[in-house]
Amino acid sequence: MNKEKEEPEVQNRMKSGSAVGKERSSFPYEDIVNLPHPVSRYHVPMPLIQRAAQFAPFAALTGYDEAIEETGRQTDDRVALSESEIAILNRKLQILKQILDRRPEVSITYFIPDSRKKGGSYHTVSGSVKKIDSQNQRIVMCSGEVISMDRLIAIEGDISWDGFA
Repeated sequence: MNKEKEEPEVQNRMKSGSAVGKERSSFPYEDIVNLPHPVSRYHVPMPLIQRAAQFAPFAALTGYDEAIEETGRQTDDRVALSESEIAILNRKLQILKQILDRRPEVSITYFIPDSRKKGGSYHTVSGSVKKIDSQNQRIVMCSGEVISMDRLIAIEGDISWDGFA
């Protein structure tokens, strides 16, 4: 008998439009979709930058991205100078040493080996030469840059090189 009493009650609820009796074609969250967003009286809202950080991708392998980046980084091979090119560089260094007091403007190209992998990169520095230290095999520029002579590739400038190119 209890089932007979419950059935008309359920039917009444369905007719009155309770959640159980909603039609399948209507939007399921229609009753809450237009409600205002709840704001806590006790907690300060989290800044957007911190909220975004919660959803940042998780790196399961620490350092993997850096290793991939390092592998993809390009380096140059060091050019081996011929004996005639070395002789020309030595002659240019001698000429520079003779006119050092005039502070000649030159561009010096040299090789910097890479500390992490085979190869390196070429750099060109322009400016006045302050000192040529033959004993320590280095060139000191007025800018303070120190260049090792064994890394030299080229020396250029508006100087009469006496037929050497």
